[in-house]
Amino acid sequence: MKYNFDKYTYRVTWSEEDNEFVGLCLEFPSLSALAKTPDGALKEIRFVVKECILSLIKEKASVPEPIAIKRFKGNLTLRVPPEIHRKLAISAAEAGVSLNQYILSKIAA
Repeated sequence: MKYNFDKYTYRVTWSEEDNEFVGLCLEFPSLSALAKTPDGALKEIRFVVKECILSLIKEKASVPEPIAIKRFKGNLTLRVPPEIHRKLAISAAEAGVSLNQYILSKIAA
């Protein structure tokens, strides 16, 4: 399988503690890379992710699928305490919508 390293979810943020920009990859939460510039941090984390993937392939270990190409069903199971369920059902009824529509509107907001 060929891997496109650009399909992973990269973020660059400032680290006050390190006084540098830090590059992160959501699919590889244990990896990070520091640089003086945002572009440098992105370049570094992309390199680190590529090396990690190549190592995982060599070890015949599983490689995380990029979130961007992952298929989602659209179903979400959520367990809540009965009292919260009741409050949500009341709020949905007051709004004149189904519980599912009510929760979806709250999540989307």
